[in-house]
Amino acid sequence: MTTGETDEVAGLLLAAGGGRRLGGRPKALLPHRGRPLVDHAVRMLREGGCGPLHVVLGAAADDVRAQAGLEGCVIVENPGWRSGMGSSLRAGLDSLAGTGARAALVLLVDQPGIGAAAVARVRAAYRSPATLAAAAYDGDRGHPVLFGRDHWAGIAAGADGDRGARAYLKEHAAAVGLVECGDVAEAYDIDTEEDLRHLE
Repeated sequence: MTTGETDEVAGLLLAAGGGRRLGGRPKALLPHRGRPLVDHAVRMLREGGCGPLHVVLGAAADDVRAQAGLEGCVIVENPGWRSGMGSSLRAGLDSLAGTGARAALVLLVDQPGIGAAAVARVRAAYRSPATLAAAAYDGDRGHPVLFGRDHWAGIAAGADGDRGARAYLKEHAAAVGLVECGDVAEAYDIDTEEDLRHLE
């Protein structure tokens, strides 16, 4: 990279889920440390060095806008959020087109055990718009993931249902740089009532 060349890594937060297994409570609004979960995730992206920040909303989007502190973020509403995470990933990547971002670091709102340290590690794996990188936990690929701009169209084309970028990453496994984060993060999901124990 030459001096002065921008290497902007945007933060892309997928926060559209409706919490079907949580009685229909939108995940973005689950309380964590006195604030909505979406606020925590945005802070982790910001503290991890990402910018600009794009947040994809879906379920109860108006309530999330009203209750969450999303100042400085680009809000992307996904009317097709019920079809699964794939549509939110497509909407988020589409929103980054033309922004100058060279990569997108994707974080899921329902993984509060992934903090700024893991975000920063994966962000540091950026080398060029051809970069593919992902956090690993004991060698197993997880989130967050980093997609260089060269991959956005291919990822969007294959993002369907709840699969997101899984098929694309599997197809390009040899190019994915794994960044071990098991010592600084926990990759659990908030999916069920039992999982709510992880929230404070």
